[in-house]
Amino acid sequence: MSQELSRRSFAAKAAAAATLLPSSSVLGANDRIHIGVIGTGGRGRYLTQRAYAGVAKRIQVDAVCDTFSGNLAQGKDVVATLGKNTPKTFVDYKDLLAEKTLDAVIIATPEHLHHRMLLDALAAGKHVYVEKPLAHTVEEAQEIMRVAPKSKSVVQVGTQNRSNSLYQMARTMIQQGLIGDCHYVRAFWYRNALPNGAAAWRYTIPADATEQNTDWKRFLGPAPAKNFDKQRYFQWRLYWDYSSGIATDLMVHQTDIVAYVMDRHFPVSVVATGGVNRWVENDDREVPDTWSVLLDYADKFHVNYSCYLGNDRFKYGEQFCGNEGTIEVIGRQTLSFYPESYNGVPEHVKARKEMSVTIPNNDHLAVEAHIRNFLNSILGVERPIAPIQAGYEAALAGFLSVVSYRQNKKILYDAKTDKYSLS
Repeated sequence: MSQELSRRSFAAKAAAAATLLPSSSVLGANDRIHIGVIGTGGRGRYLTQRAYAGVAKRIQVDAVCDTFSGNLAQGKDVVATLGKNTPKTFVDYKDLLAEKTLDAVIIATPEHLHHRMLLDALAAGKHVYVEKPLAHTVEEAQEIMRVAPKSKSVVQVGTQNRSNSLYQMARTMIQQGLIGDCHYVRAFWYRNALPNGAAAWRYTIPADATEQNTDWKRFLGPAPAKNFDKQRYFQWRLYWDYSSGIATDLMVHQTDIVAYVMDRHFPVSVVATGGVNRWVENDDREVPDTWSVLLDYADKFHVNYSCYLGNDRFKYGEQFCGNEGTIEVIGRQTLSFYPESYNGVPEHVKARKEMSVTIPNNDHLAVEAHIRNFLNSILGVERPIAPIQAGYEAALAGFLSVVSYRQNKKILYDAKTDKYSLS
């Protein structure tokens, strides 16, 4: 390193990055972008709120879509309250895509619907902000990668950690050599909840939900046919037909940001284990609540991932363990640096000081920055920080971990052929 970062300069740079990465000033006064939101459940409404918070005067949400009338009404209310206009409402996303005035769409639906919706949105000429993961299987994601590069549309994947100022800072610090060579990263996410708690994906089922006001057939989409089931509809993350659970809801964020910070791409091997270990009595959950994954990358780089939904003592974060120091990011809002102090550590390492900075609500700021970057990319003045290729790389790690778990095998992946095999 050419120089060491003082605590004061470190905190100042990180705080500045929270508001300046990416720039919020690029969108011009006359560059209002017309948006449709597909999926106005909790996440869809949150993204709409963050879009208004980050760049309200530069967007207009003209349409919202959901298969549950309650979500649709709430999505409409968010737009009316924050945008001061009344959006059109749709139950079928294809009708929304047919709206010629829309420039872009936000897709915030269950995972098993992303693939078809994304391809249809690109075919309709829309720019797309799609929540992670890109698709529900490796094969679906591979089809997206065959089609999306041919499109002129901008695609931003909702791995918003890439727009988080603290991860931007971690990337810079590691590039400057602050922690020396890094061959090992530990990432983890721990939660706890009552059996019906949201942290366990047991989202509240609205009291007024019925088969008549939830379009079950459209919700199922390409998933196997089943009779109407409120739990599957509102708590879809618990079932393999619609989600991969921890692997693609939580882990995908963390393996993606590790790859971004460390400038890595695809793992060469993945092995996963875990199980449904909590709330097993009278519970039909399918996806694990206990999840451990080992990922090896080229150039002797290893990621150790763990998640458990039965204890929240350690929260969630990533620890970049270099031979000269450690950078730790906890809860997406606190970054700390710890120099190595083993017996015989070099003097230049010993001279470094511990430092830490916390930016409250930094995850909200990151989502706002992620959406701004998407909008500025539509205007051609920036490039997506989470483009389709990055979204594929992030999703693949999650998909391969699921294959490993369900097949009880180590998975080998060849990036040159884009094929995986069981070891």
